[in-house]
Amino acid sequence: MKWRNQLLALFCLLVFAGLGVLYFQHWVIRKPFGIVLFIGEGLAPGRLAPTRAYAGGTATRLNLDSMPHVALVTNCSKDFAAPDQAAAATAIATGVKVTNRAIAINGDGKSITTITELAREHGRATGLVTDANLTDPTSAAFYAHAADPNDVERIAAEFVDGGKIDIAMGGGMAQFLPTTKGGERQDGRDLLLELRGNGFDIVRTRAELEAVPAWRRPKLFGAFNNVELAFANQVEERSQQPSLSDMVRRAIELLQYNAGGYLLVVDAGLMRKAAQENNGERTFSQTVELDRAVAVARNFAGPKSTIIVCGDAAIGGLSLNGSPFRKDSGIALLGFNSAGQPWITWATGPHGTRTYGAAKIPGKPNGNQGEQPGAEQPEPAAFYTKSALGTVEDVIGFGSGPGTEALQGVIDSTIVFEILRDEL
Repeated sequence: MKWRNQLLALFCLLVFAGLGVLYFQHWVIRKPFGIVLFIGEGLAPGRLAPTRAYAGGTATRLNLDSMPHVALVTNCSKDFAAPDQAAAATAIATGVKVTNRAIAINGDGKSITTITELAREHGRATGLVTDANLTDPTSAAFYAHAADPNDVERIAAEFVDGGKIDIAMGGGMAQFLPTTKGGERQDGRDLLLELRGNGFDIVRTRAELEAVPAWRRPKLFGAFNNVELAFANQVEERSQQPSLSDMVRRAIELLQYNAGGYLLVVDAGLMRKAAQENNGERTFSQTVELDRAVAVARNFAGPKSTIIVCGDAAIGGLSLNGSPFRKDSGIALLGFNSAGQPWITWATGPHGTRTYGAAKIPGKPNGNQGEQPGAEQPEPAAFYTKSALGTVEDVIGFGSGPGTEALQGVIDSTIVFEILRDEL
C-alpha cells in the first residue's frame, strides 16, 4: 500500500510539474516583457529601395530588411481613401477607423480606448518618443482624445492631466509653457512646472538625458526644443539634442525596471516633415535614422520582445529616377544627372509648378511661390501645393517577436492594434 501512495504522489507531482511548464510556456513566457511600436510617418514600400541606395548603394541592406515578418498595410480612413495623420494614427492606436482629423474619438465624439490606456490597465509602464512635437497628431493619438488636431494647447493639457505616459521625449516644449515664459500657451498654465510637481524629472539636453540614472524607474519628460527636433544633417542645431536612437535606448533602459513590462511608442515624425517640404535628402536620412533606432530597440529590448515598425500614410509621391550606378549613394543621388534630369522627383509639394504637367527644366521660370524666375529646383514636383499631399498607397509593416506572425500578406492598419493588444 505504501508504494502505491508513493507512486500516486509521484504521479501527482509530475502532473503539477507538467501543468506548471504549460502555464509558463503559454501564459508567462509567451507574453513579451517589452513591446515597442515604431510609426514611420510616410513609410510606404516605395521608400525602401531609394533609402537603401542613399544609405550605401542599392546592395545595402537595412535593419528593417532583417525583420522576419512583413506585410502590406491598407490604411484608408472612415471617410477618405488617403488618411491624414490623425486618422492613420488613431487606427493603429485604437483599432478603430475614424474620420480624418479625429484623434481617438468616434463619430459621436466619444473617446476610444487606446493601446496605451490598455497597457496601463495590464500593469505595464508606458513611454512615448518622437523627433517631432509631442502634441502632433501621431503622438497625440496614444494619449489624447480630440476633434481638432490643431488644438495643441488642449492636447498638451490632456497629456499632463491624463497621466497616461510615464516617460515622454521629443520636441514641442513651447506648447507646454505660457507666453510669459517663452512658450505659446494662452491659458497661463506652466505644464512643465505641473509635471515636475507630479514627480516628473524634466530634461532639456542630451547630456541631461544621459545623466538620468538607469537603475531606477523615474517619471521623465524630455523637452529638447520649442518645436520639432533638428534634422540629422543640421549638425549645429542637433549638437545638444538626442537622436531618435538615443531616446529609444534611454527609454528602454528606464522602462525595463517596471516588473510588469512596458509599452514604448516611437514616432519618427521628421520623415513626414521632410517629405512635406519636398526635401529628398532629409527624407532619406530620417528614414535611415528610423532604421538605426529599430536596430537599437532590437538590441536593448532583446529577441523575446515584440517589435513592430509600421507606416501610417504615404505622402508626396517621392521617386528616385533614372539610372544611378549601383554603388551611388548619399549626395550622388541628389540634384541632376549628366543629362540634366532630376534624380529625385515628387508628385506634389512646394517645389511644383502651378499648372498641371511635368516640372519645368531648371533655369527656366517656374512660377513657384516664393522663388525667383530662373531659380534652380534640385527636386521638382509635378504640381504645386503648399505642402506635399498624402497619396492613396498601402504602407508597410515589419515585425519581430511574439505575435508578429500575423504580419503577412495584406492586412489593415487596425490589425496592428490587435497584435499589440493580444500581447499585453
